[in-house]
Amino acid sequence: MNDLINELQLKIEKLENEINFKNGLISILSHDSKELFGTFLWLTEELEQKTLSEEDFFKLLPQVKRDTQKNLQTIQDSVAWLKTQYGEFQIKPVKIMVMDLFHYLEEKYAAKLKEKNINFYFKGDHNASITSDRLLLEYVLDKIFNNAVKYSFEGQDVYLQAITEGDQVVLSVIDSGTGIHEKYLSTIYNYDSPVFLGTAGEKGVGLSLKIVKNFISLLYGNIQIISAENKGTTVSLFLHKFIE
Repeated sequence: MNDLINELQLKIEKLENEINFKNGLISILSHDSKELFGTFLWLTEELEQKTLSEEDFFKLLPQVKRDTQKNLQTIQDSVAWLKTQYGEFQIKPVKIMVMDLFHYLEEKYAAKLKEKNINFYFKGDHNASITSDRLLLEYVLDKIFNNAVKYSFEGQDVYLQAITEGDQVVLSVIDSGTGIHEKYLSTIYNYDSPVFLGTAGEKGVGLSLKIVKNFISLLYGNIQIISAENKGTTVSLFLHKFIE
């Protein structure tokens, strides 16, 4: 009887988490859409009524561009999550060499790494491999690595580390950037947690890590974030070497 009660409690908790996740996602999409289109509408109306000069209009465009990029990222993240909600979604395990993941990130972020003069290194088991869903895993690492670059200062180093421990592989993205204050760590997956600008003024909505946590659960893994303000952040993924 106790086992049945515990099982039901776990199912209820899972459903509550899913509902909170979806409600938070809808709230973010609604807020950001209103904010973006409201800004566009205000700018065009002010320009039409000539209460805003063309010079001031063009001065505001860089900020509008940053807001648009932020909202586009929100939509892309949401679409990635929605793809896992259609029909009978199933993960598709394939063998993945960890070094291939390193080269994937290295190539995708070549321009950003060069722009900030950030060095990207691999350390750990060069022969490590994992059987997992490539789409989900690449998405997860992409978002974690993007944050590492965003919150690193010019000239710093970022690492992808792989450690094989028995039947699991621990993948860690390590940076020595701005880090997260201790009081914010416990709220990092909440929708009311604060969002910080990157070291070059990059904006975000704090949505990516929430979806990352959701995807990691789909991969039957766990995520751990260790961070200290002004000392950097280590995000570790604990993944089974094989998933069916």
